Amino acid sequence: MKRCCEGVGLPCLFKGVGMASPRPPRYLLVFDFDETIINENSDDSIVRAAPGQALPEHIRQTFREGFYNEYMQRVLAYMGDQGVKMGDFKTVYENIPLSPGMPDLFQFLSKNHELFEIILISDANMFGIECSLRAAGFYSLFRKIFSNPSSFDKRGYFTLGPYHSHKCLDCPANMCKRKILTEYLAERAQEEVEFERVFYVGDGANDFCPSVTLTSSDVAFPRKGYPMHRMTQEMEKKQPGAFQASVVPWESATEVARYLQEVLKKKC
Repeated sequence: MKRCCEGVGLPCLFKGVGMASPRPPRYLLVFDFDETIINENSDDSIVRAAPGQALPEHIRQTFREGFYNEYMQRVLAYMGDQGVKMGDFKTVYENIPLSPGMPDLFQFLSKNHELFEIILISDANMFGIECSLRAAGFYSLFRKIFSNPSSFDKRGYFTLGPYHSHKCLDCPANMCKRKILTEYLAERAQEEVEFERVFYVGDGANDFCPSVTLTSSDVAFPRKGYPMHRMTQEMEKKQPGAFQASVVPWESATEVARYLQEVLKKKC
């Protein structure tokens, strides 16, 4: 993957003032949402708005592996039937706690925003992500958010759709994050923005898929003990060297901030 700025000798932290055209960001930082930015699975969290804060067994039994998006469509239809409204969902999303250290990481990124282009790729939904990030005060950090489309219909029911179709056999039917990331990098390259390094912060199996495409210059930040972390470890055992990116597991996002700070220091 071609990277911009290599060997150009840029000023430390782009401290130049009054430049006619701002330099493009050096780094692309990709976030997952559920159990990465927030400390819960938001699809599970919204059940708190359901009667009795639980789903009936006949709904739960319709779940099929790899078709979670379709399952959530049924969950939301049930909740609509029970009179759960937009404000109820909004309240739940706004009160989901951020993961440990995530405010520290976002504060660091706010202070160094000119160096990082930040995107979010999530199998949650657009409405929930926007509610949560706006409530936390960090929505403006993200250049783009990729997630499943969601809206409220004329009845006031919360509706959900699939993000796209794809041919990846390892991902849920409605979303392949590898496809999204690959297409995003290609699109930015066409716009003459190419990144020196890519950093990927995630936790799930669907975050492992895009992280496999990262190069030796890049860094994967899997949440310690979660599926993405276990899968990187398994791949290293079975195929040493096949996973090219550096792997930096984290328990607190403060560790991610600290690593990125060291990256910036080395560039000075």
